[in-house]
Amino acid sequence: MPKKILIANRGEIAVRVIRTAREMGIATVAVYSELDRNALHVRLADEAYALGGETAAQSYLNTDAILNVIRQSGADAVHPGYGFFSENADFAQAITDMGVAFIGPPPAAIVEMGDKVSSRKAALRGGAPIVPGTTEFVHSAAEIVEFGESNGWPIAIKAAFGGGGRGMKVVKDAASVPEAMDSAKRESKAFFGRDEIYVERYLTWPRHVEVQLVGDKHGNVVWVSSRDCSAQRRHQKLIEEAPAPALPDGVEQAMGEAAVKAARAVGYYNAGTVEFIYQDGDFFFLEMNTRLQVEHPVSEVITGIDLVEWQIRVADGEKLPMTQEQVNAARHGHGIEIRINAENPAGGKFLPSPGTITTLKVPDGFGVRFDSGYESGDTVSQYYDNLIGKLIVWGKDRPTAIARTIRALDEMQVEGVHTTIPADLAILRHPDFAAVQHSTKWVEEKLDLSTIASQIPAGEPPAAGLVEKTTTVEVNGKRFEVRAWVPESGGVATSGRRAPRASAAASNAVATGDVIAPMQGTIVKILVEVGQEVKPGDAVVVLEAMKMENQLQADKAGTVKAINVQAGDKVGAGDVLVIIA
Repeated sequence: MPKKILIANRGEIAVRVIRTAREMGIATVAVYSELDRNALHVRLADEAYALGGETAAQSYLNTDAILNVIRQSGADAVHPGYGFFSENADFAQAITDMGVAFIGPPPAAIVEMGDKVSSRKAALRGGAPIVPGTTEFVHSAAEIVEFGESNGWPIAIKAAFGGGGRGMKVVKDAASVPEAMDSAKRESKAFFGRDEIYVERYLTWPRHVEVQLVGDKHGNVVWVSSRDCSAQRRHQKLIEEAPAPALPDGVEQAMGEAAVKAARAVGYYNAGTVEFIYQDGDFFFLEMNTRLQVEHPVSEVITGIDLVEWQIRVADGEKLPMTQEQVNAARHGHGIEIRINAENPAGGKFLPSPGTITTLKVPDGFGVRFDSGYESGDTVSQYYDNLIGKLIVWGKDRPTAIARTIRALDEMQVEGVHTTIPADLAILRHPDFAAVQHSTKWVEEKLDLSTIASQIPAGEPPAAGLVEKTTTVEVNGKRFEVRAWVPESGGVATSGRRAPRASAAASNAVATGDVIAPMQGTIVKILVEVGQEVKPGDAVVVLEAMKMENQLQADKAGTVKAINVQAGDKVGAGDVLVIIA
């Protein structure tokens, strides 16, 4: 058993690993960027070392810096978490060559399954059906167009070394291919350090169903549970549940067996997830994530299995503690996980919302768990993923789990940044979700989020000299809490004061002609020139925030009069980027 584990990650997954290691009597080492100097995972670990830099490339993707900390700290094992280096075979090999245990799969399996193209070949060897697509990387827009013309539109351009929807672009016609290809490669490079891509047919109304598995170094592999992750936006998951509901008899078992065969085809051990697309009774292998998934807790709550503990034990050479029959027998009830992201879901836009969390009050009660990397006062940076935390709820059945999740979300209080909670509640309360009639496209194509208003995050003063005050009043004996922005002196704000500043998203909807940055970010590309004629909805600027590219659009017809930024510029929320008159 390792004596000291270094967690080569940040946020809630680093906190998650630290807690299990502590329960097992294992010391932990955290690493951090300049922006994460006082982060929760740093505060909880037994030791912490600076990597330097702000961006992921400068810190958490700095191989030399992390390897140096391993030597300096004397860690004898490394847990990569998810994202960053978790599916990087070179990193895993470098760790192994140092004589340090890598708490993950063998490098060869990462190479074959981490590359989405070769993983499709492995799935075929294991007998799993695959979605029609390329089994080699694509290198040109012409190749992609040829695939689309032959297989039908839409198609999906996907990062070969990615996952979680990062670096994935859906293309509806040949004309859109060049820009989509460039964007997919940029996002993939920014998040995974690799920009190879491949192409798949894009199914019209699929569900995303995946299988959690764990293998040991003795050839044993078990699948723990299925999970449905169909409630997505921008191809990233919002809500996950286990087991996957409303599957025909025998389908979940067949998926589990196919996942195990695919894993054995590459000599896989440690935790991994095989993802499938399910539609009309058929399922197709999508990809394998050679790491712990964000949504692993929903499998834990219905089995009682600590998957991180299993990861550590398997990496140390122990056999799996349970057989497939024992795992099947341990499953009971239904689990739901809600990803609480710092995003503004107003109007279905889901715009990133970096900033400082002024208040974070999490729910409690029977069957409720919250995994987070943040506390009140912590800052969600534009340079990293925007996941604040995960609400995981267990119920004796699916209706109970849904009702309990709604109750818990209603109790939760997050201020200072926008969150996805209003959209989560809209999903959970919708009859389509209850009836399992949703798909991976349902949130963006069917769910009505027009009534979700864009509001000023708490803690952001709307005008100089004003402070937020909360008081309790009673009307006819009934208690109400009232919040108001008042002068620092405590008096009432007069009509002569400047009106509260609207949020960037709200002001951008007034058709002023000013294209405004809705969040902090970096300008990736300018799509127009001064003097160019544009119409409403035309893409004007590409802004990257939290590792995702966002196309900002013109809100009225006119002529581009001024461009105030250039590629590479850092901008803040509310900055005027382009003026249209």
